[in-house]
Amino acid sequence: MPAPGGFSYDVYGDGTVTVAHHGRPVTTLRGERARRFLAEVDSDDPQLVMARWTGNYRRGNERTARGHPRNRR
Repeated sequence: MPAPGGFSYDVYGDGTVTVAHHGRPVTTLRGERARRFLAEVDSDDPQLVMARWTGNYRRGNERTARGHPRNRR
């Protein structure tokens, strides 16, 4: 599976964090969740962290499942 990429995030003055993928907003975090996200982004690979927080880390399995005989058409 390729490494995640295309993620970015913005931090606003009130502590809100918006995560985007290829420029499209994916999720908004506020309060304690935003603080935990920022701490994790600073300590690990930011692209992997954002993929995990937004749920996009599952894409590889979905691509693999597409070729399974029960899913072919």
